[in-house]
Amino acid sequence: KLLSKEYRVERNHNVVIALDTGRLMSEHLDGIPKLDHAINAALLLAYAALRGGDRVGLFGFGSRPGLYHEPVHGIGGFRNLQVACARLDYGFDESNFTLGVSTLMERLSRRSLMVVFTDFVDTISAELMMEQIGRLTRNHLVLFVTFDDQEIARPRLARPDSLLDVARATVAEDMRAERRIVIERLRRLGVQCLELPPGALAGSVVERY
Repeated sequence: KLLSKEYRVERNHNVVIALDTGRLMSEHLDGIPKLDHAINAALLLAYAALRGGDRVGLFGFGSRPGLYHEPVHGIGGFRNLQVACARLDYGFDESNFTLGVSTLMERLSRRSLMVVFTDFVDTISAELMMEQIGRLTRNHLVLFVTFDDQEIARPRLARPDSLLDVARATVAEDMRAERRIVIERLRRLGVQCLELPPGALAGSVVERY
């Protein structure tokens, strides 16, 4: 007798998008604040997830926890997420990951895909961030999304014409090495990581989802 198997895509999972609104996310890349790049990618991801039958929530945090939007279901909920994103504002203080992650974990009782949009400078400033992201992996699947700054890459790749160019290239290489250490440590914690230039961010986030 002929046997067949039918596979269906799993639906009705929780996808929670966490947007860092702190000082680093106010910096400009390609003439636009990093936060705006992140919101654009977050909304594209939300639309794809809602079309796929999943539930999507939103959380914004900076020096203090900010906006929280309960996960919504159905494409009709996309408008609500757009309005919520419009209420996110730029922060001028360092982001408090300890307070932000603790607040978010208190509000979630269901295992979720956590998509965290943020940025960092070096291993020292990222220490608390890595610790708190690691806490999230105990109960959730985490996708960590950050920016590949081409302004840092250019001095490292350009041919030096002076001692100042050599110094700039050395500093850029050190910064790149620091970022590689942070990304690698996060991956060892079980975190999925994306580090991309702004133009490739939205499409790659949806593809990874």
